[in-house]
Amino acid sequence: MRLRRYFVAGLVVWLPIAVTVLVFKVLLDLMDGLLFLIPQAYQPETLLGFRIPGFGAVLALIVLFATGVMVANLIGRQLLRWGESLLGRIPIVRSVYSAVKTFSSVLLSSGKSFRKVLLIEYPRKGVWRLGFQTSDEAHEIKVATGRDVVGVFVPNSANAAGGFLIFVPREEVIELKMSVEDALKMVVSLGVVAPGIAAEPVAAPLARPQGSP
Repeated sequence: MRLRRYFVAGLVVWLPIAVTVLVFKVLLDLMDGLLFLIPQAYQPETLLGFRIPGFGAVLALIVLFATGVMVANLIGRQLLRWGESLLGRIPIVRSVYSAVKTFSSVLLSSGKSFRKVLLIEYPRKGVWRLGFQTSDEAHEIKVATGRDVVGVFVPNSANAAGGFLIFVPREEVIELKMSVEDALKMVVSLGVVAPGIAAEPVAAPLARPQGSP
């Protein structure tokens, strides 16, 4: 048993390091693939006679910056709309591009996305699930339901990029002190990785529905 414990302890140390190195290596290799944008005669490997690992990452940063500058003006935005319109006409590509663009826009474009970590009873009373508050300005839904609701993104386990949006009455959610990053780690790890300090509700629900525990 002691040998097994030592083996597991060593695996816990080295496995994250190995996976991290592997992920960065794959990313660098993918970025180095961008070197095809440079004419063969001017590529670093041709000029210097040897390959420079990671040079593609520098090129990727330059491309990202140049793209950001381009889409910030009127002509660039028009070209972007034209490109998106073209992608929108390709059946399978349209679905993938639309889903990825929507999720990335939520995460990167708005400083208000995933404001708080919430605890909600879903899919039934007595079963709790982590969610992220995305909005509290759903005026039309508030008027239609007659309730003060908040938008909650409920992620899928092991794939936080997927999930669904629900609107929950404000008095039926519990706000946690847990950070968004810690909550995402907990969801992706299926609860194995939890915050070091147990999160406590910063505010109890204003009112509990009848019949709830």
